[in-house]
Amino acid sequence: MGRCRTAFNAYSVKFSPFFEGRIAVATAQNFGIIGNGKQHVFEMTPAGGMLEVAQYDTADGLYDCAWSEANENVLVAASGDGSIKVYDTALPPHANPVRGFKEHRHECCSLAWNTGKRDLFLSSSWDDTVKLWSLNAPASLRTFAGHTYCVYHVAWNPQQPEVFLSASGDTTVRVWDLRQPAPTLVLPAHAYEVLAADWCKYNDCLLATGSVDKTIKLWDVRAPGREMAVLAGHSYAVRRVLFSPHAGNLLMSCSYDMTVKLWDTASPQAAQGLPLRSWDHHSEFAVGIDFSSLREGLVASAGWDESVWVWDQRGFPSP
Repeated sequence: MGRCRTAFNAYSVKFSPFFEGRIAVATAQNFGIIGNGKQHVFEMTPAGGMLEVAQYDTADGLYDCAWSEANENVLVAASGDGSIKVYDTALPPHANPVRGFKEHRHECCSLAWNTGKRDLFLSSSWDDTVKLWSLNAPASLRTFAGHTYCVYHVAWNPQQPEVFLSASGDTTVRVWDLRQPAPTLVLPAHAYEVLAADWCKYNDCLLATGSVDKTIKLWDVRAPGREMAVLAGHSYAVRRVLFSPHAGNLLMSCSYDMTVKLWDTASPQAAQGLPLRSWDHHSEFAVGIDFSSLREGLVASAGWDESVWVWDQRGFPSP
């Protein structure tokens, strides 16, 4: 469908839950090691191109972003200085960011907005914690501690708005309930760092994990003693995994092997390392992916090659 270029290395791409053709892209200079960041917002044109409609500069690299589920113009960005920037695209650039939260002691690397309790969102950090926030509160509502290394990813359970997971470099995935003081499950998911995890949108007991060990694992939280399946198609670390909002069996992944893959988790071929689709349009690490919730089949990816692609999952990306 289209490709857009970014001045810095792209880390995250997120479709708007309100506007079909709008995406947010978080980027960091010098691969996020040192330097500035930019938060971009792009719109798909009727001809299939990508038009930048907003850009916000930051002093530190940005590692993730998330759209508000309550306000179509608001998004948040995760910064290398540990802060969370809040942007309102309806306001001029000089009026942004409209707010900032600074509690994490190290890089903030993941954000997730709650689709059920739409005033809440989560952040995770290299300081080994997860924090719960509301734009209506002056500070975080709660800090979730327990991981012993960087928390690389957080994701809300799509059917239980009080439940979320966190994926960590301590090799575990933890399941939390806002009503409980401690994790309800500590899952020793991989032998190496877990970089990503996500819930199935149609089965609130099914989750997927992605690891430095190059594999994706499927788990049933009711029987956590052993994974349901191992998908071993990537040749380097799996950076993101994401279940489709339109089909319970479809899972997308991206990797440091520079590919994006689409899996049919119900297929016996998946357990043999054979995805439905594999795309190699990136020329550097592929680190961001998303499904559009508004248009079935529309997907996006972001990479360290300073590019973001949007295409139909039944075909192939094209500039």
